[in-house]
Amino acid sequence: MLVGSPQGGTSIEDIAESNPELIFKMPVDMKVGVTDDMANEMAGNLGFSEGVQKKAAIQIQNLYDLFIGADATQVEINPMIENEAGQAMCLDAKLNFDDNAKFRQSEVFDLRDVTQEDPREVAASEFDINYIGLDGNIACMVNGAGLAMATMDIIKLYGGEPANFLDLGGGASTTQVTEALKLIQADPKVDAILVNIFGGIMRCDVIAQGIVAAAKTVGLTKPIVVRLEGTNVEAGQKIINDAHSEIHAIGADDLDDAAKKACDIARIKKLAEQANLQVSFEIPL
Repeated sequence: MLVGSPQGGTSIEDIAESNPELIFKMPVDMKVGVTDDMANEMAGNLGFSEGVQKKAAIQIQNLYDLFIGADATQVEINPMIENEAGQAMCLDAKLNFDDNAKFRQSEVFDLRDVTQEDPREVAASEFDINYIGLDGNIACMVNGAGLAMATMDIIKLYGGEPANFLDLGGGASTTQVTEALKLIQADPKVDAILVNIFGGIMRCDVIAQGIVAAAKTVGLTKPIVVRLEGTNVEAGQKIINDAHSEIHAIGADDLDDAAKKACDIARIKKLAEQANLQVSFEIPL
């Protein structure tokens, strides 16, 4: 998709809200690419003068070739300008690349500077965990990106704020679960943890083993609400119940119930902190 606007220098979201008519979109057939007509039309929509429009169109086609050739997920130029010498120039750029293409884009990925990234996200990536840090206080650990988004949405629905996006994927190991909980336990902003696992490819007993392993390894002190459903759910619940001396988890009947409990816990903890009180959550599954 080509997306362009003559109202540059700000975020596209702001333009979409204030002046949606100034955003121009063009679907691109990947088997054909950006044609001369498409590039010229977009250059015209961007407001380039007649003498520079063709140069801008060439730039647009080159950017598309870069997008495809580098396995990018996004190539954003903001702003793209016309200078006094009659040139079309890209002054600033943001490029995102498909992690799955790392094996054939080593030259690009070798440029990665982890010092400019969230250290939690860097640590998670070492164990193939999809993690994005957010500003809330309810941590999520979920298997599957769609389920993770739904979990974050329902936390918001009940007045909470997600502390992270964390997707373990379909076949996470006990080690990955343990490392994920280490990241969450180390986050001082987290007041409650919501584990939401649907056991399809991922087995509920593996998740349970990871929770217990994390409790033994790092000392899991944050209250944790666990919703397990699917493959080996009974075995998973038994593993956590048998480890009651090491971990105190709060069970949930479904996602709705789990989100309510996690939000309630986070609110209680905040109120307790404000009143300088200690609160303990020790309800086994």
